[in-house]
Amino acid sequence: MKRGLSLSAGIAIAPAFRMDEVAFPGLADSVNPATELVRFDAACEAVAADLDRTIQHVAKEISEPAADIFRGHRALLRDPALVGKVRSIIEKEHLDSVRALRKTLDDYSKLFEQISDEYFRERMADIRDVIGRLVNQLSIASGLQKFDTHTPVILIAQELLPSHAVMFDRLKVIGIVTETGGSIGHAAILARSLGIPAVSSVVGVLKETRSGDLIIVDGREGVVLVNPGPEVESAYRKQEREYVDLRNQLIENRDHAPITADGVSLEFLANVNNMFDAASAVGVGATAVGLFRTEFIFLTHSGVPTEEEQERAYRNVIEASPNANVTIRVLDLGGDKQVPYLGSRREANPFMGFRSIRLMTDYPELFRTQLRAILRASRYGHISVMFPMISRVEEVIELKLLFEELRKSLIEQGLQLPDRIPFGVMAEVPSAALCINEILDLVDFVSIGSNDLTQYLMAADRDNPKVAHLVDPCYPAVLRLLRGLIGACVERQKPVTLCGEMAGSPRCLLPLLGMGLRRFSMAPAFVGSMKEMAKTITLADARQAAEKVLSMRTLAEVRDYLNRRVRELCPRVAELEVG
Repeated sequence: MKRGLSLSAGIAIAPAFRMDEVAFPGLADSVNPATELVRFDAACEAVAADLDRTIQHVAKEISEPAADIFRGHRALLRDPALVGKVRSIIEKEHLDSVRALRKTLDDYSKLFEQISDEYFRERMADIRDVIGRLVNQLSIASGLQKFDTHTPVILIAQELLPSHAVMFDRLKVIGIVTETGGSIGHAAILARSLGIPAVSSVVGVLKETRSGDLIIVDGREGVVLVNPGPEVESAYRKQEREYVDLRNQLIENRDHAPITADGVSLEFLANVNNMFDAASAVGVGATAVGLFRTEFIFLTHSGVPTEEEQERAYRNVIEASPNANVTIRVLDLGGDKQVPYLGSRREANPFMGFRSIRLMTDYPELFRTQLRAILRASRYGHISVMFPMISRVEEVIELKLLFEELRKSLIEQGLQLPDRIPFGVMAEVPSAALCINEILDLVDFVSIGSNDLTQYLMAADRDNPKVAHLVDPCYPAVLRLLRGLIGACVERQKPVTLCGEMAGSPRCLLPLLGMGLRRFSMAPAFVGSMKEMAKTITLADARQAAEKVLSMRTLAEVRDYLNRRVRELCPRVAELEVG
């Protein structure tokens, strides 16, 4: 048994699927060198052709300097030292291409570790990227063939990044275990969006598991068991069935409007990454999409998605969404959401660095193309547009002018656009929260990003296991800031939605409702349980809870009180709450 940090409630039992073993699977102990060299050369040609397409596209859509990154990668495929080393290992050691690439990468890593010059250390990142492309070309498909893609698995990884989401399209992942990551990090968000159990900060789990080992994930208690005995497995399978039955019962709430016991109407919206998430939102009874994260289109694209490709993707999401009503968030890249055509930067703190809307200064055409695509897609439903990572009023003024300029330009070209497209921002930086009244003069609505707001307020990286415990939205300081934000929007009669992970937490529903919030946007998997919670509480319950927690001094006091109230008011839903 190993303990970690609870991310997403529930029980999952299945074979382990280690991501690091998939990235570098060995095909055989010994191979025919001649055959393997043909296979390696074919992979090099395929990667080179893909890079040629990417270079052309990036040069056109971003800039020539951005395309130079890929020209450097293309040149490495012709580098006799790099390619010759891989070929030599295949010929002399009779290893398959993937193992030869892994050995080459290890050798280069050791060499570059001894070099202090920053330029040469950056080149190691280029070598790693090229080898990664070749490995992907050679082996991801064959690695996945070891598993029936219809067979449930528990994903085991050092950490889970947004770019890993592609794995969930190829495998039936029913649980996640990571060695790093906090309660509102990306592993947690992904797990909750899929409604699957997850535990992070499980130190040493990679050393003690192999793909195929039987794993039990207890997402409520933060427990992971590796190869348990039959009695333990039987006991957990009973709990797994009970948990699944409860979730299935709560799904029946999809046809019920979100209304409190005393008749207060709420709006439960969905956070989505693609059209499949949007369809799930319809299935659980969400009334609209409150947050469409557009960066996943860029993270899963081999190059830069064109204006036409983006318009098509946005239209697909809009048409698949509840009531064709979608709030689209403009590109939020940077931090841990990196794409190669924006360059490889070494920043001391990338989450507080050159990310999100700040990238517009260096890549204006990237954002202009996206905004044009969003405007074009607005013909297919009801959309709102919001901009993330706002920290100054000046940014709102500039973005609003740009948005209106592009809208007028498309209309002049003969495009029939809606008369009005609501313009909003995300309040997720403390400076924006503190100058919210000035921002409200310029926007139609506000979305509160409680995940980033919490980590910035607490000065703690939510994916750093050493400080992730500090990133909890139930801290009194966070709740007090939220009260001010929500109160300002309500007073000015501007729609306000909370989009962070706390929006799908039954224990957080009480104080947020008591503060005046009526719009909650969450992973589709949580709409059913939040509707169940809503129908058991009154506005008086919520106001009492808000008053109580806002007077408390510690996180433990707040959590203990809210957990107790959830158990008293809605014991069934309490079973689904983490911690």
